[in-house]
Amino acid sequence: MKTIFIFLGTAVLFVSCKKSALELNNPNQITSTTYWQTENDVLSSLAATYGLLKNVDGGYWGVRGVELSNGRGDDFFIRNDVSALYQLSTFTNTPDNGTANSLFNTSYRAIFRANQILENVDRVTTLDAQKKKEYIAEAKFLRGLNYFILVINFGDVPLRLTVPQSKEDFFVAKSPEADVWKQLKQDFTEAAADLPLSYSPEWVGRATKGAALGFLGKAHLYTKDWANAESTLKQLTTAPFNYQLMPNYADNFVPTKENNQESIFEVQLSDVGGTNPWAGENANESLGVTTAQEFAPAEVAGWFEVSFTDKLFNEFKKEKTTTNELDPRMYTTLIWNYPTATFYNKPFTDYKLLFQYQTMIKKYQNWWQNNELTGTSGAVNYTSSNNERALRYADILLMLAEVLTMQGKVTEAYPFVNQIRNRAQLVNLQQGFSQDQMMTEIRHQRMLEFAREGQRFYDLRRWGLLQQEIANSDKEGKQFFVAKKHELFPVPQNEMNSNPKMTQNPNW
Repeated sequence: MKTIFIFLGTAVLFVSCKKSALELNNPNQITSTTYWQTENDVLSSLAATYGLLKNVDGGYWGVRGVELSNGRGDDFFIRNDVSALYQLSTFTNTPDNGTANSLFNTSYRAIFRANQILENVDRVTTLDAQKKKEYIAEAKFLRGLNYFILVINFGDVPLRLTVPQSKEDFFVAKSPEADVWKQLKQDFTEAAADLPLSYSPEWVGRATKGAALGFLGKAHLYTKDWANAESTLKQLTTAPFNYQLMPNYADNFVPTKENNQESIFEVQLSDVGGTNPWAGENANESLGVTTAQEFAPAEVAGWFEVSFTDKLFNEFKKEKTTTNELDPRMYTTLIWNYPTATFYNKPFTDYKLLFQYQTMIKKYQNWWQNNELTGTSGAVNYTSSNNERALRYADILLMLAEVLTMQGKVTEAYPFVNQIRNRAQLVNLQQGFSQDQMMTEIRHQRMLEFAREGQRFYDLRRWGLLQQEIANSDKEGKQFFVAKKHELFPVPQNEMNSNPKMTQNPNW
Protein backbone atom coordinates (compact mmCIF):
# COMPACT_ATOMS: atom_id res chain seq x y z
CA MET A 1 0.00 0.00 0.00
CA LYS A 2 1.32 3.39 -0.96
CA THR A 3 1.14 6.30 1.46
CA ILE A 4 1.73 9.91 0.52
CA PHE A 5 2.41 12.60 3.08
CA ILE A 6 0.36 15.61 2.08
CA PHE A 7 1.49 18.98 3.31
CA LEU A 8 -1.07 21.74 3.19
CA GLY A 9 0.47 25.16 2.91
CA THR A 10 -1.27 28.01 4.64
CA ALA A 11 -1.46 31.44 3.11
CA VAL A 12 -0.42 34.14 5.52
CA LEU A 13 -1.91 37.63 5.38
CA PHE A 14 -0.02 40.39 7.11
CA VAL A 15 -2.16 43.37 8.05
CA SER A 16 -0.72 46.66 9.22
CA CYS A 17 -1.85 50.24 9.71
CA LYS A 18 0.77 52.79 8.85
CA LYS A 19 1.47 55.40 11.58
CA SER A 20 -1.10 53.87 13.90
CA ALA A 21 -0.87 52.41 17.34
CA LEU A 22 -3.47 49.88 16.33
CA GLU A 23 -1.97 46.45 15.69
CA LEU A 24 -4.12 43.68 14.29
CA ASN A 25 -3.11 40.02 14.53
CA ASN A 26 -4.49 37.51 12.07
CA PRO A 27 -5.97 34.74 14.24
CA ASN A 28 -5.56 32.25 11.37
CA GLN A 29 -1.87 32.91 10.87
CA ILE A 30 0.46 30.04 11.67
CA THR A 31 3.55 31.28 13.49
CA SER A 32 6.43 29.66 15.29
CA THR A 33 4.63 30.34 18.56
CA THR A 34 1.30 28.79 17.55
CA TYR A 35 2.77 25.82 15.70
CA TRP A 36 4.42 22.80 17.35
CA GLN A 37 1.43 22.05 19.55
CA THR A 38 0.36 18.59 18.36
CA GLU A 39 1.72 15.40 16.86
CA ASN A 40 0.07 16.37 13.57
CA ASP A 41 2.29 19.46 13.48
CA VAL A 42 5.34 17.20 13.59
CA LEU A 43 3.92 14.86 10.95
CA SER A 44 3.06 17.78 8.66
CA SER A 45 6.60 19.09 8.99
CA LEU A 46 8.06 15.69 8.18
CA ALA A 47 5.72 15.44 5.19
CA ALA A 48 6.93 18.82 3.96
CA THR A 49 10.52 17.62 4.22
CA TYR A 50 9.90 14.33 2.45
CA GLY A 51 7.97 16.21 -0.22
CA LEU A 52 11.03 18.12 -1.35
CA LEU A 53 12.69 14.87 -2.44
CA LYS A 54 10.24 14.79 -5.36
CA ASN A 55 10.07 18.55 -5.94
CA VAL A 56 9.68 19.11 -9.65
CA ASP A 57 12.60 21.52 -10.07
CA GLY A 58 15.09 20.69 -7.34
CA GLY A 59 14.11 17.41 -5.71
CA TYR A 60 16.77 14.76 -6.30
CA TRP A 61 14.07 12.23 -7.25
CA GLY A 62 11.82 14.76 -8.95
CA VAL A 63 11.77 15.37 -12.70
CA ARG A 64 14.81 17.60 -13.00
CA GLY A 65 16.71 15.73 -10.30
CA VAL A 66 16.39 12.42 -12.15
CA GLU A 67 17.58 14.09 -15.33
CA LEU A 68 20.44 15.78 -13.51
CA SER A 69 21.70 12.65 -11.74
CA ASN A 70 21.57 10.55 -14.91
CA GLY A 71 22.40 13.13 -17.54
CA ARG A 72 26.15 13.40 -16.99
CA GLY A 73 26.89 9.68 -17.26
CA ASP A 74 28.51 8.01 -20.25
CA ASP A 75 25.28 6.05 -20.76
CA PHE A 76 22.87 8.99 -21.00
CA PHE A 77 22.12 12.00 -23.19
CA ILE A 78 19.70 14.93 -22.82
CA ARG A 79 18.71 16.79 -25.97
CA ASN A 80 18.80 20.55 -26.56
CA ASP A 81 15.22 21.39 -25.64
CA VAL A 82 15.61 22.57 -22.05
CA SER A 83 18.90 24.43 -22.28
CA ALA A 84 19.89 24.02 -18.62
CA LEU A 85 19.59 20.23 -18.90
CA TYR A 86 21.42 20.07 -22.21
CA GLN A 87 24.26 22.11 -20.72
CA LEU A 88 24.59 19.68 -17.81
CA SER A 89 24.58 16.66 -20.11
CA THR A 90 27.18 18.15 -22.47
CA PHE A 91 29.40 19.74 -19.79
CA THR A 92 28.75 23.29 -20.98
CA ASN A 93 27.00 24.46 -17.81
CA THR A 94 27.93 27.60 -15.87
CA PRO A 95 27.37 28.74 -12.27
CA ASP A 96 23.99 30.21 -13.21
CA ASN A 97 22.59 26.87 -14.44
CA GLY A 98 19.02 26.78 -13.18
CA THR A 99 18.72 23.02 -12.72
CA ALA A 100 21.86 22.60 -10.61
CA ASN A 101 20.98 25.72 -8.65
CA SER A 102 17.52 24.35 -7.87
CA LEU A 103 19.07 21.15 -6.52
CA PHE A 104 21.29 23.18 -4.20
CA ASN A 105 18.46 25.41 -2.99
CA THR A 106 15.91 22.62 -2.56
CA SER A 107 18.33 20.49 -0.57
CA TYR A 108 18.92 23.37 1.83
CA ARG A 109 15.18 23.98 2.11
CA ALA A 110 14.83 20.37 3.22
CA ILE A 111 17.70 20.76 5.69
CA PHE A 112 16.07 23.90 7.09
CA ARG A 113 12.83 21.97 7.64
CA ALA A 114 14.63 19.05 9.27
CA ASN A 115 16.41 21.48 11.59
CA GLN A 116 13.08 23.06 12.48
CA ILE A 117 11.78 19.66 13.56
CA LEU A 118 14.89 18.88 15.58
CA GLU A 119 14.75 22.20 17.42
CA ASN A 120 11.01 22.25 18.10
CA VAL A 121 9.80 18.69 18.62
CA ASP A 122 10.37 19.00 22.38
CA ARG A 123 7.67 21.67 22.47
CA VAL A 124 5.03 19.07 21.61
CA THR A 125 4.44 17.91 25.16
CA THR A 126 1.80 15.33 24.24
CA LEU A 127 4.33 13.07 22.49
CA ASP A 128 5.51 10.01 24.36
CA ALA A 129 9.24 9.45 24.61
CA GLN A 130 9.43 6.66 22.01
CA LYS A 131 7.57 8.59 19.32
CA LYS A 132 9.71 11.63 19.97
CA LYS A 133 12.87 9.58 19.49
CA GLU A 134 11.55 8.19 16.22
CA TYR A 135 10.57 11.62 14.87
CA ILE A 136 13.98 13.02 15.77
CA ALA A 137 15.60 10.04 14.03
CA GLU A 138 13.45 10.61 10.95
CA ALA A 139 14.46 14.27 10.78
CA LYS A 140 18.13 13.32 11.14
CA PHE A 141 17.78 10.79 8.32
CA LEU A 142 16.29 13.45 6.05
CA ARG A 143 18.98 15.96 6.95
CA GLY A 144 21.69 13.37 6.35
CA LEU A 145 20.16 12.37 3.03
CA ASN A 146 20.09 15.96 1.80
CA TYR A 147 23.70 16.51 2.84
CA PHE A 148 24.57 13.32 0.96
CA ILE A 149 22.91 14.81 -2.14
CA LEU A 150 24.80 18.07 -1.69
CA VAL A 151 28.25 16.61 -1.04
CA ILE A 152 28.22 14.23 -4.02
CA ASN A 153 27.17 17.05 -6.33
CA PHE A 154 28.94 20.14 -4.94
CA GLY A 155 31.75 18.88 -2.69
CA ASP A 156 32.51 21.39 0.07
CA VAL A 157 29.23 22.97 1.20
CA PRO A 158 28.03 24.96 4.22
CA LEU A 159 26.97 22.90 7.22
CA ARG A 160 23.75 24.37 8.58
CA LEU A 161 22.77 22.45 11.69
CA THR A 162 20.58 25.00 13.45
CA VAL A 163 17.70 27.26 12.48
CA PRO A 164 18.99 30.76 11.67
CA GLN A 165 17.96 33.36 14.24
CA SER A 166 19.29 36.45 12.49
CA LYS A 167 20.22 37.61 9.01
CA GLU A 168 23.88 36.98 9.74
CA ASP A 169 23.15 33.33 10.56
CA PHE A 170 22.27 32.72 6.92
CA PHE A 171 25.80 33.58 5.82
CA VAL A 172 27.76 30.39 6.38
CA ALA A 173 31.11 29.50 4.86
CA LYS A 174 31.80 26.15 3.26
CA SER A 175 32.85 23.23 5.39
CA PRO A 176 35.44 20.83 3.96
CA GLU A 177 33.96 17.80 2.24
CA ALA A 178 35.37 15.55 4.97
CA ASP A 179 33.39 17.44 7.61
CA VAL A 180 30.19 17.14 5.59
CA TRP A 181 30.69 13.40 5.26
CA LYS A 182 31.36 13.15 9.00
CA GLN A 183 28.15 15.01 9.81
CA LEU A 184 25.89 13.05 7.48
CA LYS A 185 27.35 9.78 8.73
CA GLN A 186 26.54 10.91 12.26
CA ASP A 187 22.99 11.75 11.21
CA PHE A 188 22.51 8.33 9.57
CA THR A 189 24.09 6.54 12.55
CA GLU A 190 21.85 8.29 15.07
CA ALA A 191 18.83 7.79 12.84
CA ALA A 192 19.50 4.07 12.51
CA ALA A 193 19.62 3.71 16.29
CA ASP A 194 16.04 4.91 16.78
CA LEU A 195 14.14 4.35 13.54
CA PRO A 196 11.77 1.36 13.42
CA LEU A 197 12.38 -1.69 11.25
CA SER A 198 9.07 -1.10 9.47
CA TYR A 199 5.77 0.76 9.65
CA SER A 200 2.13 -0.22 9.49
CA PRO A 201 0.76 -0.16 5.90
CA GLU A 202 -0.64 3.37 6.09
CA TRP A 203 2.83 4.76 6.80
CA VAL A 204 4.83 2.80 4.22
CA GLY A 205 7.42 5.03 2.56
CA ARG A 206 8.87 6.61 5.67
CA ALA A 207 12.52 6.11 6.52
CA THR A 208 13.33 2.90 8.37
CA LYS A 209 16.33 1.56 10.23
CA GLY A 210 17.30 -0.27 7.06
CA ALA A 211 17.21 2.93 4.99
CA ALA A 212 19.48 4.73 7.46
CA LEU A 213 21.96 1.84 7.53
CA GLY A 214 21.86 1.54 3.74
CA PHE A 215 22.74 5.17 3.14
CA LEU A 216 25.31 5.06 5.95
CA GLY A 217 26.97 2.11 4.22
CA LYS A 218 26.87 4.01 0.94
CA ALA A 219 28.51 7.01 2.62
CA HIS A 220 31.30 4.78 3.95
CA LEU A 221 31.74 3.34 0.45
CA TYR A 222 32.00 6.80 -1.13
CA THR A 223 34.65 7.81 1.41
CA LYS A 224 36.56 4.53 0.94
CA ASP A 225 36.04 3.50 4.55
CA TRP A 226 35.90 -0.14 3.51
CA ALA A 227 35.81 -1.77 6.94
CA ASN A 228 32.94 0.34 8.27
CA ALA A 229 31.10 -0.04 4.97
CA GLU A 230 31.39 -3.81 5.28
CA SER A 231 30.16 -3.98 8.88
CA THR A 232 27.28 -1.60 8.16
CA LEU A 233 26.08 -3.21 4.94
CA LYS A 234 26.35 -6.76 6.29
CA GLN A 235 23.73 -5.93 8.90
CA LEU A 236 21.16 -5.63 6.13
CA THR A 237 21.79 -9.20 4.95
CA THR A 238 20.80 -10.86 8.24
CA ALA A 239 18.02 -10.79 10.84
CA PRO A 240 16.16 -8.77 11.90
CA PHE A 241 16.19 -7.55 8.30
CA ASN A 242 14.61 -9.71 5.61
CA TYR A 243 15.44 -7.88 2.39
CA GLN A 244 15.66 -10.06 -0.70
CA LEU A 245 15.98 -9.58 -4.43
CA MET A 246 12.70 -9.69 -6.30
CA PRO A 247 12.75 -12.83 -8.47
CA ASN A 248 11.80 -10.74 -11.49
CA TYR A 249 14.04 -7.69 -12.01
CA ALA A 250 11.29 -5.84 -13.88
CA ASP A 251 9.01 -5.90 -10.83
CA ASN A 252 11.16 -3.19 -9.25
CA PHE A 253 9.96 -0.58 -11.73
CA VAL A 254 6.18 -0.90 -11.97
CA PRO A 255 3.53 0.71 -9.73
CA THR A 256 1.91 -2.62 -8.82
CA LYS A 257 5.09 -3.86 -7.10
CA GLU A 258 6.11 -0.80 -5.11
CA ASN A 259 7.63 -1.02 -1.63
CA ASN A 260 8.50 -4.67 -2.20
CA GLN A 261 11.01 -6.98 -0.50
CA GLU A 262 13.91 -5.47 -2.44
CA SER A 263 13.01 -1.89 -1.69
CA ILE A 264 14.85 -0.17 1.15
CA PHE A 265 13.78 3.41 0.49
CA GLU A 266 11.37 4.74 -2.11
CA VAL A 267 10.19 8.25 -2.92
CA GLN A 268 6.43 7.88 -2.86
CA LEU A 269 4.43 9.16 -5.83
CA SER A 270 0.73 9.03 -6.58
CA ASP A 271 -1.72 9.99 -9.31
CA VAL A 272 -3.69 12.17 -6.88
CA GLY A 273 -3.73 15.75 -5.70
CA GLY A 274 -3.87 18.70 -8.05
CA THR A 275 -3.50 18.49 -11.80
CA ASN A 276 -0.39 20.62 -12.22
CA PRO A 277 2.91 18.83 -11.53
CA TRP A 278 4.77 22.13 -12.01
CA ALA A 279 2.68 24.08 -9.49
CA GLY A 280 5.11 23.97 -6.59
CA GLU A 281 3.95 23.49 -3.02
CA ASN A 282 0.29 24.45 -3.20
CA ALA A 283 -3.11 22.85 -3.66
CA ASN A 284 -2.66 22.64 -7.44
CA GLU A 285 0.40 20.42 -7.17
CA SER A 286 0.09 16.83 -8.33
CA LEU A 287 1.65 14.15 -6.14
CA GLY A 288 2.96 12.42 -9.24
CA VAL A 289 5.77 13.52 -11.54
CA THR A 290 6.14 14.00 -15.29
CA THR A 291 9.45 12.14 -15.58
CA ALA A 292 7.92 9.33 -17.64
CA GLN A 293 6.38 11.82 -20.05
CA GLU A 294 9.68 13.66 -20.39
CA PHE A 295 11.36 10.39 -21.37
CA ALA A 296 8.60 9.03 -23.64
CA PRO A 297 8.59 9.49 -27.44
CA ALA A 298 6.35 12.03 -29.14
CA GLU A 299 4.11 9.36 -30.67
CA VAL A 300 2.68 8.60 -27.21
CA ALA A 301 2.42 12.20 -25.96
CA GLY A 302 5.97 12.28 -24.65
CA TRP A 303 8.60 15.00 -24.89
CA PHE A 304 11.50 12.63 -25.75
CA GLU A 305 14.02 14.72 -23.83
CA VAL A 306 16.51 11.93 -23.12
CA SER A 307 18.10 8.79 -24.48
CA PHE A 308 20.50 6.09 -23.45
CA THR A 309 23.72 6.04 -25.43
CA ASP A 310 24.65 3.00 -27.49
CA LYS A 311 27.47 2.35 -25.04
CA LEU A 312 24.90 0.95 -22.63
CA PHE A 313 23.20 -0.99 -25.43
CA ASN A 314 26.51 -2.63 -26.33
CA GLU A 315 27.44 -3.30 -22.70
CA PHE A 316 24.26 -5.34 -22.26
CA LYS A 317 25.17 -7.53 -25.24
CA LYS A 318 28.55 -8.63 -23.84
CA GLU A 319 27.23 -11.70 -22.03
CA LYS A 320 24.24 -13.94 -22.69
CA THR A 321 22.20 -15.98 -20.24
CA THR A 322 22.47 -19.68 -19.46
CA THR A 323 19.94 -20.27 -22.27
CA ASN A 324 21.86 -18.10 -24.76
CA GLU A 325 19.41 -15.21 -24.53
CA LEU A 326 20.05 -11.52 -23.95
CA ASP A 327 20.19 -10.35 -20.34
CA PRO A 328 16.56 -9.93 -19.18
CA ARG A 329 17.50 -6.62 -17.57
CA MET A 330 18.08 -5.35 -21.10
CA TYR A 331 14.41 -5.87 -21.99
CA THR A 332 13.35 -4.07 -18.81
CA THR A 333 15.70 -1.13 -19.29
CA LEU A 334 15.66 -0.56 -23.06
CA ILE A 335 13.40 -0.87 -26.05
CA TRP A 336 14.90 -1.28 -29.51
CA ASN A 337 14.08 -2.80 -32.86
CA TYR A 338 13.95 -6.51 -32.15
CA PRO A 339 11.28 -8.95 -33.41
CA THR A 340 7.96 -8.48 -31.56
CA ALA A 341 9.19 -5.27 -29.88
CA THR A 342 6.21 -3.18 -28.78
CA PHE A 343 6.11 0.01 -26.75
CA TYR A 344 2.90 1.62 -25.47
CA ASN A 345 1.01 -1.02 -27.48
CA LYS A 346 2.63 0.08 -30.73
CA PRO A 347 5.29 -1.70 -32.80
CA PHE A 348 8.72 -0.22 -32.28
CA THR A 349 8.87 0.53 -36.00
CA ASP A 350 6.07 3.11 -35.52
CA TYR A 351 8.49 5.37 -33.63
CA LYS A 352 10.97 7.85 -34.98
CA LEU A 353 14.28 7.96 -33.15
CA LEU A 354 15.35 11.59 -32.75
CA PHE A 355 18.94 10.84 -31.80
CA GLN A 356 21.80 8.85 -33.28
CA TYR A 357 21.18 6.13 -30.70
CA GLN A 358 19.35 2.83 -31.30
CA THR A 359 17.20 2.57 -28.19
CA MET A 360 14.62 4.33 -26.06
CA ILE A 361 14.21 4.19 -22.29
CA LYS A 362 11.74 1.62 -20.97
CA LYS A 363 12.62 1.36 -17.27
CA TYR A 364 10.15 3.33 -15.10
CA GLN A 365 8.01 4.17 -18.15
CA ASN A 366 4.29 3.38 -18.16
CA TRP A 367 4.88 1.38 -21.34
CA TRP A 368 1.83 -0.91 -20.89
CA GLN A 369 -0.51 2.08 -21.33
CA ASN A 370 -1.45 3.54 -24.70
CA ASN A 371 0.40 6.76 -23.89
CA GLU A 372 1.79 8.85 -21.05
CA LEU A 373 -1.42 10.88 -20.66
CA THR A 374 -3.36 8.06 -19.09
CA GLY A 375 -4.27 8.75 -15.49
CA THR A 376 -7.20 9.13 -13.14
CA SER A 377 -8.00 12.50 -14.68
CA GLY A 378 -7.42 11.49 -18.28
CA ALA A 379 -5.44 13.75 -20.55
CA VAL A 380 -5.35 16.57 -18.01
CA ASN A 381 -3.36 14.45 -15.59
CA TYR A 382 -0.11 13.49 -17.30
CA THR A 383 1.80 12.53 -14.19
CA SER A 384 3.25 9.16 -13.29
CA SER A 385 2.57 7.45 -9.99
CA ASN A 386 5.49 5.04 -10.31
CA ASN A 387 7.67 5.43 -7.21
CA GLU A 388 11.35 6.26 -7.58
CA ARG A 389 13.35 3.49 -5.89
CA ALA A 390 16.06 5.44 -4.12
CA LEU A 391 17.81 2.43 -2.57
CA ARG A 392 17.41 -1.24 -3.50
CA TYR A 393 18.82 -4.37 -1.90
CA ALA A 394 20.66 -5.05 -5.16
CA ASP A 395 22.74 -1.97 -4.39
CA ILE A 396 23.54 -3.32 -0.93
CA LEU A 397 24.79 -6.59 -2.46
CA LEU A 398 27.01 -4.94 -5.05
CA MET A 399 28.35 -2.36 -2.58
CA LEU A 400 29.16 -5.17 -0.16
CA ALA A 401 30.93 -7.11 -2.90
CA GLU A 402 32.94 -4.00 -3.73
CA VAL A 403 34.07 -3.21 -0.19
CA LEU A 404 35.08 -6.83 0.34
CA THR A 405 37.04 -6.82 -2.92
CA MET A 406 38.77 -3.56 -2.06
CA GLN A 407 39.96 -5.15 1.20
CA GLY A 408 41.39 -8.12 -0.68
CA LYS A 409 38.54 -10.43 0.38
CA VAL A 410 37.71 -11.39 -3.20
CA THR A 411 36.50 -14.88 -2.32
CA GLU A 412 33.92 -13.43 0.08
CA ALA A 413 32.55 -11.17 -2.66
CA TYR A 414 31.45 -14.04 -4.92
CA PRO A 415 28.10 -14.87 -3.25
CA PHE A 416 26.91 -11.27 -3.42
CA VAL A 417 27.81 -10.80 -7.08
CA ASN A 418 26.35 -14.17 -7.98
CA GLN A 419 22.99 -13.24 -6.47
CA ILE A 420 22.81 -10.39 -8.97
CA ARG A 421 24.02 -12.60 -11.82
CA ASN A 422 21.67 -15.47 -10.98
CA ARG A 423 18.61 -13.24 -11.10
CA ALA A 424 19.76 -12.09 -14.54
CA GLN A 425 20.04 -15.79 -15.53
CA LEU A 426 23.81 -15.55 -15.92
CA VAL A 427 26.18 -18.34 -14.89
CA ASN A 428 28.06 -18.14 -11.62
CA LEU A 429 31.44 -16.47 -11.83
CA GLN A 430 34.38 -18.80 -12.18
CA GLN A 431 36.58 -19.04 -9.11
CA GLY A 432 40.05 -17.52 -8.91
CA PHE A 433 39.36 -13.90 -9.85
CA SER A 434 41.99 -11.33 -8.95
CA GLN A 435 40.99 -8.09 -7.26
CA ASP A 436 41.10 -6.27 -10.61
CA GLN A 437 38.99 -8.93 -12.33
CA MET A 438 36.34 -8.81 -9.62
CA MET A 439 36.20 -5.03 -9.70
CA THR A 440 35.78 -5.16 -13.48
CA GLU A 441 32.81 -7.48 -13.00
CA ILE A 442 31.28 -5.30 -10.27
CA ARG A 443 31.60 -2.22 -12.46
CA HIS A 444 29.98 -4.05 -15.34
CA GLN A 445 27.09 -5.25 -13.18
CA ARG A 446 26.49 -1.83 -11.66
CA MET A 447 26.24 -0.27 -15.13
CA LEU A 448 23.57 -2.77 -16.17
CA GLU A 449 21.71 -3.11 -12.88
CA PHE A 450 21.29 0.61 -12.16
CA ALA A 451 20.86 2.21 -15.58
CA ARG A 452 18.42 5.16 -15.27
CA GLU A 453 18.77 5.06 -11.45
CA GLY A 454 21.20 7.96 -11.12
CA GLN A 455 24.31 5.99 -10.14
CA ARG A 456 26.59 5.79 -13.16
CA PHE A 457 28.23 9.24 -13.09
CA TYR A 458 28.97 9.02 -9.37
CA ASP A 459 30.28 5.45 -9.64
CA LEU A 460 32.70 6.41 -12.40
CA ARG A 461 33.91 9.40 -10.44
CA ARG A 462 34.63 7.50 -7.23
CA TRP A 463 36.42 4.80 -9.25
CA GLY A 464 38.62 7.44 -10.87
CA LEU A 465 37.33 6.43 -14.30
CA LEU A 466 35.06 9.33 -15.18
CA GLN A 467 37.28 11.10 -17.70
CA GLN A 468 38.30 7.81 -19.33
CA GLU A 469 34.78 6.42 -19.70
CA ILE A 470 33.24 9.69 -20.87
CA ALA A 471 35.93 9.83 -23.57
CA ASN A 472 35.35 6.18 -24.50
CA SER A 473 31.65 6.70 -25.14
CA ASP A 474 29.32 7.90 -27.87
CA LYS A 475 27.89 10.58 -25.59
CA GLU A 476 27.21 13.89 -27.29
CA GLY A 477 29.26 16.67 -25.67
CA LYS A 478 32.00 14.39 -24.34
CA GLN A 479 34.64 16.67 -25.88
CA PHE A 480 33.69 19.43 -23.44
CA PHE A 481 34.38 17.41 -20.30
CA VAL A 482 37.21 18.95 -18.26
CA ALA A 483 38.87 16.85 -15.58
CA LYS A 484 38.92 18.34 -12.06
CA LYS A 485 36.11 20.66 -13.10
CA HIS A 486 33.06 18.75 -14.23
CA GLU A 487 33.28 16.17 -11.44
CA LEU A 488 31.30 18.67 -9.34
CA PHE A 489 28.82 21.43 -9.98
CA PRO A 490 29.88 25.00 -9.35
CA VAL A 491 28.41 26.85 -6.40
CA PRO A 492 25.24 28.53 -7.73
CA GLN A 493 25.78 32.10 -8.81
CA ASN A 494 22.88 33.35 -6.69
CA GLU A 495 24.58 31.84 -3.62
CA MET A 496 27.84 33.52 -4.58
CA ASN A 497 26.03 36.84 -4.93
CA SER A 498 24.08 36.65 -1.68
CA ASN A 499 26.52 34.95 0.70
CA PRO A 500 29.68 37.02 1.34
CA LYS A 501 31.34 34.02 3.01
CA MET A 502 30.93 31.73 0.01
CA THR A 503 33.80 30.74 -2.29
CA GLN A 504 33.52 29.13 -5.72
CA ASN A 505 34.58 25.56 -6.46
CA PRO A 506 37.96 25.08 -8.19
CA ASN A 507 38.16 25.67 -11.95
CA TRP A 508 34.82 27.47 -12.08
